[in-house]
Amino acid sequence: MARFGWGKILAGVAATAAAGAAYIYFKQRAARPPVHETLLSEGGFEIRRYPALLVLETIQHGSRDRALGNGFGLLADYMFGEARKGEEIPITMPVLTAPLADAAWRVRFLLPESQDRAALEMPGPGISLAEIPAREVAVISVPGKPTDRGFAARTAELEQWITGQGRTAAGTAELAYYTSPLKPEAGRANEVLIPLHS
Repeated sequence: MARFGWGKILAGVAATAAAGAAYIYFKQRAARPPVHETLLSEGGFEIRRYPALLVLETIQHGSRDRALGNGFGLLADYMFGEARKGEEIPITMPVLTAPLADAAWRVRFLLPESQDRAALEMPGPGISLAEIPAREVAVISVPGKPTDRGFAARTAELEQWITGQGRTAAGTAELAYYTSPLKPEAGRANEVLIPLHS
């Protein structure tokens, strides 16, 4: 009976995964954030106005990290043309996540402003196209490795600042990821966004 070289097989799988992650990293380096207007900047806080944004989204269950990883892979397959016909769609950062009920997370990829929705192939099961309406959001950065504790602490700071500005939240906090997990922790850029009532 032939013996399988599990070490070589696992090494091959790891190399393939690393190559895929590196590919996404270089794609993200070229990604651009959506155009927005900064209405207020105070210390580490901002209020921004974004136009309506077309997004590709999926709902995933489990921990934040698991949901983000599974959702990212599923949406990336569509963006890079693995799960549909046609050319790649450029990545627009950040990737957005938001907690939902029943231990679920909504993961969103922003589509380029120039993207024609009518020209897109309908996504498969588990993915949908949606539009975030034009809105104002309050923002605070979360540098370094994104952790549940770090996001929670910065969200609390942002909520307190919003109250001090005499504004009210129009929804739950969203977590925004601007850089690849391959980037060193100190260089990662993340944010908490909270939509505001006009």
